Amino acid sequence: MSALFMFSVIVIAVIAMILAISKLKMHPFIVMVVVAVLVGLVCGMNSEEVINTVKAGFGNIIASIGIVILAGTIIGTILEKTGAALTMANTILKMVGKNRAVLTMGLTGYVTGIPVFCDSGFVILSPISRALAAQSNTSLAVMGTALSAGLYATHCLVPPTPGPIAIAGNLGADLGLMILVGLLISIPVTLAGVLYAKRFAGTIHIPANPEFTVEQLEEKYGKLPGALHSFSPILLPIILIALKSIGDFPSAPFGSGFVKSFISFIGNPVIALMLGIFLSMTLIPKVEKKNTLKWVTEGVTNSAAIIAITAAGGSFGEILKSLPIADALNQSLLGLGIGVLLPFIIAALLKTAMGASTVAMILTSTMIAPMLPSLGLTSVLGKVLVGLAIGAGSMTVSHANDSYFWVVSQFSDMTPEQAYKCQTGVTLVQGIVSIAVIFVVALFVR
Repeated sequence: MSALFMFSVIVIAVIAMILAISKLKMHPFIVMVVVAVLVGLVCGMNSEEVINTVKAGFGNIIASIGIVILAGTIIGTILEKTGAALTMANTILKMVGKNRAVLTMGLTGYVTGIPVFCDSGFVILSPISRALAAQSNTSLAVMGTALSAGLYATHCLVPPTPGPIAIAGNLGADLGLMILVGLLISIPVTLAGVLYAKRFAGTIHIPANPEFTVEQLEEKYGKLPGALHSFSPILLPIILIALKSIGDFPSAPFGSGFVKSFISFIGNPVIALMLGIFLSMTLIPKVEKKNTLKWVTEGVTNSAAIIAITAAGGSFGEILKSLPIADALNQSLLGLGIGVLLPFIIAALLKTAMGASTVAMILTSTMIAPMLPSLGLTSVLGKVLVGLAIGAGSMTVSHANDSYFWVVSQFSDMTPEQAYKCQTGVTLVQGIVSIAVIFVVALFVR
């Protein structure tokens, strides 16, 4: 099967999804499952294999981020109903001012995305995004896009997230140097995302729709929770996940015994966020303790649609992963001799086709490793730049077959059309800015 045929099928499938969801107003869950099945059949997979692959993709997404989405939604519900989200927003705005709220959201994502998966990070930070949007009179589309951009930049370019670590291992790149250079390149990439959010996402008005105003909450509870107490259900999971990431470094800073095992356990996103739930419950005033079960149930209910849509995107992505796309690209592109642009192009094509950034990173780095001498980038810094070019490609672009696309859109109240303009658009800009910076640096490296 030729690469041209497979990519033609994928392009037609994506266009069909957009039209069905936006024009025919069909639910994304139904559309993506049906499209996943049809793509598999058209590309030569037998019917039983198609069904098993669709189920596996759906289940894999639920297994990886289902509990994270559930827990994060519960925390967000409690933070909003207790007024803690407003306290966090007011605290941030007092420090940075309303004019810098969007930049602050992007930089918060930049820092959080280093140790935390972008999906989990967005779920955890979405209450702050919504509250900041309300308090600064900014569209939720702008805040959501800026947060997504910051998280995505470091997720794709900076270890210790699994994708960049796998790239460093496959290419034999120096991990410490990759972290340092990745952090530096991620700065202009994040700023480009923030500028895009202000300029383009700013044309889309999505109200933050907080359930209560500050005045209503103060009248109801007497006063809002304190700043440190309000931030704690979000900061605790982030700190625990970060400690786990540090513990997983090759240098094993926490050793390999009980301390390492304990940190790995409590730093798993599932456990960290469950602890965050219990900590968030301490925010509930005594007069509202009777509503704890009701609020938790509301969070579970609100997460159902998000999980269903995200998992359906996983089904579509799993079908595409099962196709021999990487082999076809290997035959078509590896002989072009275009330097550091080659790994970027391969990773971008794989990312766009399959939806999974980490898979695109692993496949591309495996394919490129034997080609390093012919690329002329075998030095210590050269390998790092090739690795970062792969990371840049793996963020280009996030659309309907990417679970992160649906996490961002659903937690930011975006329609699919709005998400294509905000999330797909910003990841395209970030990918181009990334490879432009990497290409210029590579001109001076051998």
